[in-house]
Amino acid sequence: MKSGRIISFDGTPLHYTVTGHGSLDFVLCDGIGCDGFIWRYLKPVLESRGRVIHMHMRGHGQSGQPADVDNVHIRHIADDWSVVLAALGRRNSIVIGHSMGVQVGLELWRRHPQHVDALVLMCGSYQNPIATFHDGSAMETLLPLLRVVARLGGRSLSSVWRTALRLPIAFHVARLTEVHPDLTRREDFEPYLEHLSDIKPGLFFEMLTGASQHSADHYLDEVNVPTLVVAAGGDQFTPSRLSETIAERIPDAHLLMVPDGTHTAPIEFPSMINSRICGFVESLEFSP
Repeated sequence: MKSGRIISFDGTPLHYTVTGHGSLDFVLCDGIGCDGFIWRYLKPVLESRGRVIHMHMRGHGQSGQPADVDNVHIRHIADDWSVVLAALGRRNSIVIGHSMGVQVGLELWRRHPQHVDALVLMCGSYQNPIATFHDGSAMETLLPLLRVVARLGGRSLSSVWRTALRLPIAFHVARLTEVHPDLTRREDFEPYLEHLSDIKPGLFFEMLTGASQHSADHYLDEVNVPTLVVAAGGDQFTPSRLSETIAERIPDAHLLMVPDGTHTAPIEFPSMINSRICGFVESLEFSP
């Protein structure tokens, strides 16, 4: 594994890793609060087919905090990726996004199309995921309040945030409310809770606000690269109809529906999803 650190457009230090060998690049775009847990089963499969590039988003993992707290919108993360990929050299790149990473992948195509030759968009939205969270308006109503609380809470709130997410009960709550109770293994999901606990609450809610303000609606029909969309029937974060809309509007996009999957379908049904992604990669004209 090769790891590196690069300075982004606004001075934010970005940490990235490169694993695997081959003529293709696989670009893994995380969701908010994530630091790679969702790629546990897909990443080894891709490493035999090309370079797998994973970046810690600004304010996540080993990457630094942005000096300007407003620089946490989808466009900023897309620009971060452009800096990293330019430094690593041009290759045919398949951009794979999960959750908010779907928005990042779409925006990377729009702003820096030279870095996107194909897209795999999993369990995400093309615009304001807050408005469709659990098919209700509660999160959209609460978000401004949560931002204020996060600003005022300071270190005390960060300590409570960190402690609560690291409690053993946190995984059981997730099993009861958000992920598949039978197919989500503790060892697969707990890294997410650990990574999330390390993020500053203020940055988390500002980034969530940035995701809510982003929309690819006006250019979705113009996406001109091969695209595979993965939807999960039990996804409460980004309901499957959003993925179906993406697949319908992107010309010649393909849809894989995982009926019993939730928002973490890639670690619940890895064999099904990995097999479909590999088939998609092999169908590309530039596939090795």
